[in-house]
Amino acid sequence: MTSTASNSPALTILTRDDISIATRAADKFIQLYYATYDSPSRLSDLPNFYRPISSLTWNGKPLQGPDGLRSLIEKMPPTKHEMQSFDCHPIPGSTPPSLLVTVSGTVVHGKPAQIAPGQRTKSVDGQARVFSQTFMLVPDSAAAPSQPGEPAKYYIGADALRFVG
Repeated sequence: MTSTASNSPALTILTRDDISIATRAADKFIQLYYATYDSPSRLSDLPNFYRPISSLTWNGKPLQGPDGLRSLIEKMPPTKHEMQSFDCHPIPGSTPPSLLVTVSGTVVHGKPAQIAPGQRTKSVDGQARVFSQTFMLVPDSAAAPSQPGEPAKYYIGADALRFVG
């Protein structure tokens, strides 16, 4: 940690190792998150990623905490997410740092549609939709890593999903 001047706040310098560890933590987190989202037990398991203070915005609709998420997914047909890419930015200020994670991919709600080539449908059910999702992951002080060198455990402090196509 370095300081620029005696009255300035201390600046945290992130190393390559910090960024590598944060990226591994984000990768592990999102693999588990989307596997849970697509599982038959998502209604009971997915809310565990959130805390009552977590904010969610689902395609413009604001929700709050595990109960808000539960009210959203209990009405939703089964899903299948395919992650195309993700990016992770550690946010200096805490150890381990909070993580800003953006994910791009596709999701199918319901069974994949059987549409003939050239045929159009107005329904999005069964159609792959492009999405962008941004998470602010916050270190979970109640869940310490089980082994030295293991990435920290995180919960979702903020979540914003938007359909792109």
